Amino acid sequence: MSDAAGIMTAARIHPTALVDPTAELAHDVKVGPWAIVGPQCTIGAGSRIAARATLERNVRLGERVTVGVGAILGGDPQDLKYRGEETWVEIGDDTSIREYATVNRGTAHSVTTTVGKHCFLMSYVHLAHDCHLGDHIIISNGTQLAGHVTVEDRAIISGLCAVHQFARVGRHAFIGGCSRVSQDVPPFVRAVGNPVRLFGLNSVGLQRSGFDEPVVRELKRAYRYCFRSDLNLSQGVEKARAELEMLPDVEHFLEFIEASQRGVGF
Repeated sequence: MSDAAGIMTAARIHPTALVDPTAELAHDVKVGPWAIVGPQCTIGAGSRIAARATLERNVRLGERVTVGVGAILGGDPQDLKYRGEETWVEIGDDTSIREYATVNRGTAHSVTTTVGKHCFLMSYVHLAHDCHLGDHIIISNGTQLAGHVTVEDRAIISGLCAVHQFARVGRHAFIGGCSRVSQDVPPFVRAVGNPVRLFGLNSVGLQRSGFDEPVVRELKRAYRYCFRSDLNLSQGVEKARAELEMLPDVEHFLEFIEASQRGVGF
């Protein structure tokens, strides 16, 4: 079958797979043995659904998305306030979701749980309802994100971490393994521990991402003013604004700190 746009729903589907009649699959999508594609799911061109994976309902996959063995996307949010509203999961192009990962739909709070483009969610990762991930994010094995967590572009979260609900992880941040993240983690920093503590800039990550030396230098100064001086946090931000060149990344670093509702890990 196909719709007016030429989207086919019966191509390259293993005979043991179950595909709901309302699902829309691009012509070259592959669906493996015993996989389930539920109601109102849309799967973009070049995507692959592995054996025994499940898209429960209301899942939109971009192009070239891979879903690993036993992964479950689009399950009901684990939130007692959820009353059956129509909510969604959206996954961006070229994202890989590995074995037994789980991504729950949103709630009425934001309607959609979102994962951006070129992300890599490793085995047993869990994204709860209303999580919002940017692009080029890596989350390692067994890490669990509670509801309403925001992760900005190019952050890396190592394995076996737990991230508290409503926490934010800034772009280009690196969180070490087995960390308990109960506060916000500012952009461009390294963090690890239980509870999490900050350990300077993510210098290696910034170098690999091609950050210019003047930007890194100003970010290091901003970090010292905010977290490694005798100043309190608001004084550190004020001093940074007064003395540093307000490059876009420096401005983002300071704005992230000022907007924090949970506090930032020291």
